[in-house]
Amino acid sequence: MLPPTPLARRLSSQSVLFAVGEGFFLTGSAVFFTRIVGLSAAQVGLGLTIAGVVSFFFAVPLGRVADRVGPKRMWALGALAQALLYLAWPWISGFVAFAAMMVVLQLVDTAGSAGRGAYTLDAFTREERIRSLAFMRSALNIGFSLGALLGGLALATDRDEVIRMVPLAAAGILLLNTLLISRLPSATRGDVAAAPAQLITPGALRNRGFLALFFCDGVLATNQVLLNVVIPLWLVQETDAPHVLLAWLFGTNTVLAVLLQVSASRGAGTVPGALRAARISAAFFVLSCLIVLVTHDTIGWVTIALVWLGHVTVTGAELFQSAGHWGLISELSDPDRRGEYQGAARLGGTAGQVWAPAAFTFLAISWGTPGWLLIGATVVVAVIGMHPAARRAQRFLEADHSGESAGLPA
Repeated sequence: MLPPTPLARRLSSQSVLFAVGEGFFLTGSAVFFTRIVGLSAAQVGLGLTIAGVVSFFFAVPLGRVADRVGPKRMWALGALAQALLYLAWPWISGFVAFAAMMVVLQLVDTAGSAGRGAYTLDAFTREERIRSLAFMRSALNIGFSLGALLGGLALATDRDEVIRMVPLAAAGILLLNTLLISRLPSATRGDVAAAPAQLITPGALRNRGFLALFFCDGVLATNQVLLNVVIPLWLVQETDAPHVLLAWLFGTNTVLAVLLQVSASRGAGTVPGALRAARISAAFFVLSCLIVLVTHDTIGWVTIALVWLGHVTVTGAELFQSAGHWGLISELSDPDRRGEYQGAARLGGTAGQVWAPAAFTFLAISWGTPGWLLIGATVVVAVIGMHPAARRAQRFLEADHSGESAGLPA
């Protein structure tokens, strides 16, 4: 029940603290943006889209920066910048300022995530890496739940002055998070600033197999779209299930993610093991589609039971996809360019799932059974494509590092 090493326990504690601060603000962000910043729902969506597009193009460059300044240093600077930016939220007004703020926050998050990902790969041995990452993921779920509770209490007051203080309180928590990060031990590679001339292996963008692999992994990660968007909309619009069931669905997802993520990660520390986890994830995804699609014609407790079961199975897809993702990025990243490879994985993953909310919602709600079957088929094709992509990515790394060790130009 506890992380396997002292470092894993420290990182899990840090994950809880970060998620409390982030979850505290995110829970009330919709109300904050509309009532305090003065935006419409359409403006909020547009601002988030602009920020996402900008960060998409900067994912790999910011990963390269992490390799040069050191992943831990990049992670700490990103965490500090995020906390300081949160302090400015109460004074942001209007769409232009909001969009600019979201762009900067997304860039900071992208940079910090690249540093965090590279640091955790450097800090853990291969044998303990995936299990430790699973504990950290469980810790994040615990923290987000606690943060959501705090955010809900703030919203319950329905007072603007309290809601205005939420980002300031979150900033205080995130400043403490920065302190914890800065006190983490140095990783094997993490704090050694690499000069550009030392990066003699080709960049991540030349590893086409890796990009294709994480595009397919991004398609597999659309389980989050099913979990958070499609199934809730389906429940509301196409079934007779009570809307209060949504709270039980998300509560079940959180509990299962905390309790079962470590178990789901077993065996995912190798490329074959990670691909096996991806296949299991796809199977759960398809099973969820098959279960939920029949609830259009069921009634009463049968509908409730089936929608709940469909949500549980898509949670299984989430847990095994996460485990497979960690194994693949751990085994198929160039150790000299881990920050850059973190950015490339983010690039491919975003391309693989950015289209899914609109496409999956249309297919499920407008097409019904054929739409659900097409959603499932999309994931099956993606997981099949992951296998040759992984082999190509592995050959790319083996060829380049053998060339480097032989003194050949890379």
